[in-house]
Amino acid sequence: MSDSFDAETLRLLDETKEVYIETRLDGDSPEHRTIIWVVVVEGEVYVRSVRGPRGRWYREISSNPEGALHVEDDRIPVRAAPAAEGPTVDAVSAALRSKYEQSSPNSTAAMLRPDTLPTTLKLSPA
Repeated sequence: MSDSFDAETLRLLDETKEVYIETRLDGDSPEHRTIIWVVVVEGEVYVRSVRGPRGRWYREISSNPEGALHVEDDRIPVRAAPAAEGPTVDAVSAALRSKYEQSSPNSTAAMLRPDTLPTTLKLSPA
């Protein structure tokens, strides 16, 4: 399995404002879906929890890193891993600001709070 998404998937995620993320606490738990924001930075896909570490989807995917993004009629299987700290998290913050600040300034500010930064996750194909 490739560790990068194909160009069409990257384009779709880059152009889509909101996606559903599908998570499960473990393999026996029911599926849970939450609407989240997604950004593409230098050909990589990132997400962040607006609720910080309290977010249910974040807790579930941290416990069981296999999940999926639902975009339009597509289900995109993903594997989540913590994003590299420092420049990567800063670049994700800049991408969130660029993509969402004009249409959702208050929500964008919430995504940039210090307590949300450690919840930045890199998504890879699963």
